Amino acid sequence: MNSPEHSAGPSIGRAELLRARNLSHAFDYPLFNEVDLSLREGEKVAVIGVSGSGKSTLLHILATLLKPQSGRVEILGSDIYSLSDKERLAIRRYEIGIIFQFHYLFKGMSGAENIEIATLLSETEPDLELLERLGIAELMDKRVTELSGGQQQRVSIARVLSKRPRLIFADEPTGNLDDETAHIAMDAVFDHIERVKGALFLVTHDERIAKSCDRVYRLDHARLELLG
Repeated sequence: MNSPEHSAGPSIGRAELLRARNLSHAFDYPLFNEVDLSLREGEKVAVIGVSGSGKSTLLHILATLLKPQSGRVEILGSDIYSLSDKERLAIRRYEIGIIFQFHYLFKGMSGAENIEIATLLSETEPDLELLERLGIAELMDKRVTELSGGQQQRVSIARVLSKRPRLIFADEPTGNLDDETAHIAMDAVFDHIERVKGALFLVTHDERIAKSCDRVYRLDHARLELLG
């Protein structure tokens, strides 16, 4: 078993939102073995590692998108891969937000329409202050195809945060952003986590952003090791 965790500090007394136990997964070769990981209220956890090491696969497993070959994932106390598809979809809709490296917006719609679809499904309201903060409020009437890659990514981040999820999974969320905009976007994500008493699981190549998190792990040679 690997991936030791801090057992003391500000996490004491905070509710556990996610617990992964003995996760193992492989494709043509082992990606990771016997990974244990937890996320508590207010925690931000980052995973770094070379391309192909299994970081995104681990994120997909934790985010309810891919059943692990062995081990279990509990979200809010429920073993998510023992739930029905309908029950798992409800958790994904109301409790989870996923920010991908590629935005996956609906291209035939405006930025505002993309965000409205997400808020309708999660029964929330668009956050106008968030749009201002991300510098995209004036772009909402434009179609996605009229936006730059960085603008599209900020709309994608706004779409996720507007759902008000407690668990955010972010896979290279700043890959299309310049340094200044990347820090603005991640500050918005961090503030959201504090506001909803949520947690963040971040996969990134940007070690500067990773170091802004409470814990940083490296996934290498099928092992998840806590750094620092």
